Amino acid sequence: MECVKTDKNYDAVSKKEYVGYFAYGFGQCFSYGIVGSFILFFYTDILKISVAAASAIFLIARVWDAVNDPMVAGFMDTRRTKSGKFKGYMKFAPLLIIISTVLCFVSPDVSTGGKVIYAGITYILWGTVYTISDIPFWSLSAVISDNPQERTSLVTAANLGVFAGIGIVGSVLPPLVVLLGRGVASKGYLLGVAAIMLVGYAFMMFGYSTIKERVEPTQAEKVTKEDVINTLKTNKHLFKMLGVFSLNLFMNIVNGMVIYFFTYNMNNAELMSIFGFVGTASALGFFGIPMLTKKFKKKHILMTIVSVDIVVRVGLYMLGYSNVGVLMIMLGITQFLHAAAGPLMSTMIAETIEYSEARTGKRCEAIIFSGQTFTGKLAAALSGALSGVILTMIGYNANATVQSAQTLNGLFLAISIVPIVGSVLRLIILSTYKYTEDEYKKDLQILESRRTV
Repeated sequence: MECVKTDKNYDAVSKKEYVGYFAYGFGQCFSYGIVGSFILFFYTDILKISVAAASAIFLIARVWDAVNDPMVAGFMDTRRTKSGKFKGYMKFAPLLIIISTVLCFVSPDVSTGGKVIYAGITYILWGTVYTISDIPFWSLSAVISDNPQERTSLVTAANLGVFAGIGIVGSVLPPLVVLLGRGVASKGYLLGVAAIMLVGYAFMMFGYSTIKERVEPTQAEKVTKEDVINTLKTNKHLFKMLGVFSLNLFMNIVNGMVIYFFTYNMNNAELMSIFGFVGTASALGFFGIPMLTKKFKKKHILMTIVSVDIVVRVGLYMLGYSNVGVLMIMLGITQFLHAAAGPLMSTMIAETIEYSEARTGKRCEAIIFSGQTFTGKLAAALSGALSGVILTMIGYNANATVQSAQTLNGLFLAISIVPIVGSVLRLIILSTYKYTEDEYKKDLQILESRRTV
């Protein structure tokens, strides 16, 4: 499905659209942040299901996603809504996200086995619904504009919303649980999640109302199964970038384990709120990305960020956590670096659309971005499963007032040193990545020459 501008002098992306694109990602990621940061704790300490059962739920859900996400993407690539290729899905998806997220935090009065079944069904439902929203959200960056600099700015705005949304729920939900639960944690989680998601719905619908698709297909040509396979077989750069993106799982481990760390190591669960605000503020790191990409290649910027992250984490471990102020500053720096890497990875993934289109003649935006959606959820699931393994290995005792020294040391290692593994793996993959700005511009020229014939 080759795409062209409907008008060579099409209007530039407005500031309101940038704000709207930010707003949709911001509201949507209230859901991702809540589930990613609190669902394991909710399962183990509120529902009282085992770590092993929770880990099994996460992994089963991702097996389903491996089938579901490409199916959803294929459907979107072969059909068009009244509002555009992708925008129409974003009209009803927000309501589905609210319902599925709230259902994940219901504490049914049933047996432990029944709770495991309920948790599995609602978590898989959430992942399915999230796909319906996330794939068109990211795919829109390829049809709002085909201008490389505008696209980088759009992806930056989207990532700003994503990281800000994930960060802010970490600070807002804990006090809401206390305020609304009035001593009953299960009630607090349900009401707190519901309240946050209603606000998220408003942001998402505002975003939907502002976005305009400009890049249109030349004809209603269906993308066949063979086209999808050829796109994926050809696009070797996509898989490398998805590998880099999937390593977010190590930061997801931090986000999932830090509530245990604050509760037991620091004896102050309220620090989670400060951590959430730090995560939100770290999204400010996005603003420098468009400027940097004008002077340096995205690959080199990303490798620099990853290298600095390794150094900072070693420093964090050596300094320890006796000084709360120093601890929060160091955690803030790691959050800032993680946030800055986000738009770089998303833009590099988006650029592989033109790579495959130049070689196959098929654009397949949804298929490309379904990879990002799937690896994002895979990272969340694997981080949940690995967090469960870590908790078991370090002897975590759910609901115990005091944890052993082994457990406390293990929790600190999990939030400081374990993510270094992901950074090292990213450096290895990026050192072999060859699709830089030079190659991308050549493919844009190829596509432009085809459109003018």
